[in-house]
Amino acid sequence: MSDVLLEVSDLVVYHGQLCAVDDVSFRIQEGEIFAIIGANGAGKSTLLRSIAGLHKLTRGNVSFKGRDLKGIAPHRRVELGMSLVPEGRRLFASLTLEENLQVGAAGGKKGTFTLEKIYELFDWMPARRRQYAWQFSGGEQQAIALGRGLLTNPDLLMVDELSLGLAPIVIERIYALIPEIVAHGVSVLIVEQDVSQGVAVANHVHCLLEGRTSLSGRPEELTAEQIERAYFGAGQSPVSGTHP
Repeated sequence: MSDVLLEVSDLVVYHGQLCAVDDVSFRIQEGEIFAIIGANGAGKSTLLRSIAGLHKLTRGNVSFKGRDLKGIAPHRRVELGMSLVPEGRRLFASLTLEENLQVGAAGGKKGTFTLEKIYELFDWMPARRRQYAWQFSGGEQQAIALGRGLLTNPDLLMVDELSLGLAPIVIERIYALIPEIVAHGVSVLIVEQDVSQGVAVANHVHCLLEGRTSLSGRPEELTAEQIERAYFGAGQSPVSGTHP
């Protein structure tokens, strides 16, 4: 993990008069699992959407594989190797499972992940590929959304609120797939409210508090108390722009 894949520098993003992301900086290395944790309203989803090009930056820079993404449209970022699995899955309810997956294949680049490969990862999918998206449970929809994202053959897969609204056993099954995804050459950026899940899987953890960096480091270097204080803001001021 020696090469920087994504670099976020001094990022500031506003929603109207509200500063949702305030002077955030970090780097993600190739082959890394990077978890952004924080409570509801911490700015995590806005940060992810800004990286994907769906929110306008007020200040700062995002570079991907050494390329400044300023002025690069969201669909071009997908073509460059960046894929976002949005909060709430955002599947097309009127399309079948397979048709939803094919949306990802149509928007990305050729690579390891084919429809057949996704069906290997999620072996329950082939028998239900002609069912409509609305017929699946939340966990199944999350798996479909992950499959759709992987079919763009990304270098960086960004997953917003991976475990939100899912049963613990479903969360466990989905998280178990992440190392296999990384083994196929994909770096993973996870946004997660569930601290234990994010810390358990990640090589690096970055905590946001009210839009600012409150903690950043490798899980093995951080104590549970440090993470708790950073998450809830108990007795400390957020740290601005902390690099790993």
